[in-house]
Amino acid sequence: MPDPRPHVGEPLALDLLNTRWMSADGPQDLLADVDGLKVWLLANGLGDRCEADERSRLALIAAREAILQALSEGSLDGVNEVLERGRIRRELTGSGPAEVVEVPQAEWLAGWLAADDLLRLLGESPDRIKQCAHPHCILWFHDTSKNGARRWHSMATCGNRAKAARHYAAKRE
Repeated sequence: MPDPRPHVGEPLALDLLNTRWMSADGPQDLLADVDGLKVWLLANGLGDRCEADERSRLALIAAREAILQALSEGSLDGVNEVLERGRIRRELTGSGPAEVVEVPQAEWLAGWLAADDLLRLLGESPDRIKQCAHPHCILWFHDTSKNGARRWHSMATCGNRAKAARHYAAKRE
């Protein structure tokens, strides 16, 4: 099954949020079933590290909701609960320092990695984590533009729609 999402390639935490999107047919959710979970895991290079089963799907949905609440409502408890399910263990190996992710309950690994990625994004550039400015779009993106003024997840879709709407509104006046 190919990835049906309109916007992919964001950092892991935001890519998880983008498993929900709006289409002409209404709201869509890639994580509605285990097949969609498989697509998401493969798209993010986690197909060999994480099981695609119902328990993992439910854990990933819980992590997605926690990340969404943290970004949209400032509610931190959910992300912290996900992060409590694992840790990074530092060790010295023959090739130098290494970090080993330890998540005892395997179904939480993908969600834990996404929550950990959110911490990285918030630590590096919290003002660059944005939700698309189009009123009917629910997608998120990491603004990598030079001046940090990007407003749309994609200029080709939502940006052009907004421009067209302004143009038609101006013509009617």
